[in-house]
Amino acid sequence: MKQTVLLIVTVLCSTVLFAQDFQGVATYKSHRKLDIKLDSTQVDSGMKEMLMAQLKKQFEKTYTLTFNKEASIYKEDEQLEAPQPSGIQVVMVTTGGSDVLYKNTKEGRFTNQNESFSKLFLVKDALKPLDWKLTGETKNIGEYTCYKATLTREREVIKTSFSYNGSKNEEEEEDATPEMEEYITTAWYTTEIPVNNGPSNYHGLPGLILEVNDGRETLICSKIVLNPKKRIDITEPKKGKEITQEKYDAIIEKKMEEMSNQYSREQDGGNSFSISIGG
Repeated sequence: MKQTVLLIVTVLCSTVLFAQDFQGVATYKSHRKLDIKLDSTQVDSGMKEMLMAQLKKQFEKTYTLTFNKEASIYKEDEQLEAPQPSGIQVVMVTTGGSDVLYKNTKEGRFTNQNESFSKLFLVKDALKPLDWKLTGETKNIGEYTCYKATLTREREVIKTSFSYNGSKNEEEEEDATPEMEEYITTAWYTTEIPVNNGPSNYHGLPGLILEVNDGRETLICSKIVLNPKKRIDITEPKKGKEITQEKYDAIIEKKMEEMSNQYSREQDGGNSFSISIGG
């Protein structure tokens, strides 16, 4: 009888130890839908084609999510900057991105180490609860069976106009008025990897999110390595000016407004396209 009890205790301890040591690395590829209208009287078809190809490349990126049962690190893989086509300058100003995003799903918080406008920020805040709706629909992604979940939210939309050779008019200024739109995010998660985590700021489902689409951008997992031989180091970033998400958003909004005003004043005659992509 004593041997039986000891055997049960040993099995239980091994199960707990496995859960604590469970780790993984998931690689994601990003694709963004581009719906940009350019004035054919200002931009010829050849230049438009080059511009669209350059923008598409800007949004095709690779990210790595290293995770365990409680926390994760999400960051973009480093890659060489592609040269821009001759005669075109594309200025990309993005908000909501992250250099190193640490999420602690057990404690319900995140730390985003982000370099914006040549300054290093350490954005610390609580993870927002996401009201996912489980649909029961399934599909396979690689070798994993995935389940569909949806999330309905609102976001601000800014109609962006493009100025070519410095031209601008009053109608273009009115187009910059922000509007609110309702949108649906679709996620596919697998319970075969039982962590409530995923790429970017997505979390809160009963399994790792392998694909997510918000109507603009798609993030899809291309590779997963579970329990790699080399132990993963998941360390919360410490460097940067500590700030809340609300204060960080206010700083970025002010900087974006300053940049917009600066570009409006500069009439250098060059082929300059300023594009603002929200997070």
